[in-house]
Amino acid sequence: MTESGLNLRRSIRPLATLDYRLLFAAVGFEVFGTGVWTIVMVFQVIALNDSPLALSAVATGMSLGLFVFAVLGGVIADRYSKRRIIIAVQGCTAAVMTTVAVLSLSEAIELWHVAVASFAMGAGSAFFYPAYSSYLPQVLPPEQLLAANGLEGALRPSIGQGLGPALGGIVVGMFFPAVGAVIVAGSYMIAFAFSLFLSRRDDLTGSTSGGERTTLWRDLRAGVSYVVRTRWLLWTLIFGSSLALIIQGPVDVLLPFLTSDRFQDAETAFGFLLAGFGIGGAFGSLIVSSLRLPRRYLTFMMLCWGGGALPLAVIGFSSSLILMLAALFVVGAATGAGVVIWGTLLQRLVPHDMIGRVASLDFFVSIAFVPVSIAVAGPLSLLVPIPVIFVIAGVLPPALALIALAAGRMGEVERGCPLDAD
Repeated sequence: MTESGLNLRRSIRPLATLDYRLLFAAVGFEVFGTGVWTIVMVFQVIALNDSPLALSAVATGMSLGLFVFAVLGGVIADRYSKRRIIIAVQGCTAAVMTTVAVLSLSEAIELWHVAVASFAMGAGSAFFYPAYSSYLPQVLPPEQLLAANGLEGALRPSIGQGLGPALGGIVVGMFFPAVGAVIVAGSYMIAFAFSLFLSRRDDLTGSTSGGERTTLWRDLRAGVSYVVRTRWLLWTLIFGSSLALIIQGPVDVLLPFLTSDRFQDAETAFGFLLAGFGIGGAFGSLIVSSLRLPRRYLTFMMLCWGGGALPLAVIGFSSSLILMLAALFVVGAATGAGVVIWGTLLQRLVPHDMIGRVASLDFFVSIAFVPVSIAVAGPLSLLVPIPVIFVIAGVLPPALALIALAAGRMGEVERGCPLDAD
């Protein structure tokens, strides 16, 4: 048996567990449905009110739902059955999307219906992912969590950012938004059906340890306190939020203008660049899932995120589409690999009754800085040339990663708590 064969077997080993197969299938259909919805939502809004303002307001609904319930979702995940939360979220989202499909088919749908649906989808994600992160360690042994997170990390960009939107665009283009809404509703119904068969691992007992029942506020304070006093965790969150602030705006806002200045067919070039980033993320996730967790796992993760941003500097000074595409592929691969390591460390180093809150706090901090980065990028480009902004976005993260490594004393954590070491 070759080493590559051994690595491949390691990457798919979690699929041998029935509960993980069910969970993976549920997540797959959910991600697919969300990807289709991103297209259906846009053209349904345009059909109702052909206004950029209306589209902006409705599109913000998903992020708003996610933002409002991000922290609460983690507290709920640590208090109650993860399985029941997963089932409830999938069932409620399927019901909402079915309602939207019926309204759209009957031509009774209004703009506020679409906005409420987007908000509900965002809120559902805020409750689903902390529960999913907490449930996974109950389903799989510790040594398989890296592979499981890698499989999920590859699933999201390939299905959620690739197949889902692509199929949604084809369906809406050939027919009308209502048909796409039916596909979204069907996807969530299938996800709901798969989740119903998850084993009842934690239905009989709550997730909080001990007999005393605490308040939601007290649980939230306990989660924040744990993050603040755990140096490696605190500094990873600080670095992660800084990375989102530095990178997200240039990629989402300024890259289209850069491609417009450099390439004749700017729309196609921009699409290729985003696809390169997404494919890179899937590739990096799969590669990490086929490997053993590194001995210096925190160092590896921080270098992936910090060093992986360096190719953004290439985008600043290169006018070659191939070089820009390769740069974004590397950034995506490094980012995906770091995210897989990060998710695995949350599940292995954080106490089981605290995973949901820590995951939701990570979620909250990350999404809080994304709109700030997007809002700042445009005005900043009026003061600093766009190519210079990309160079700064590539050079600054490695320095911040080194600061976080030292301030978080991450080397001490790696030496004191070896994971999967030979």
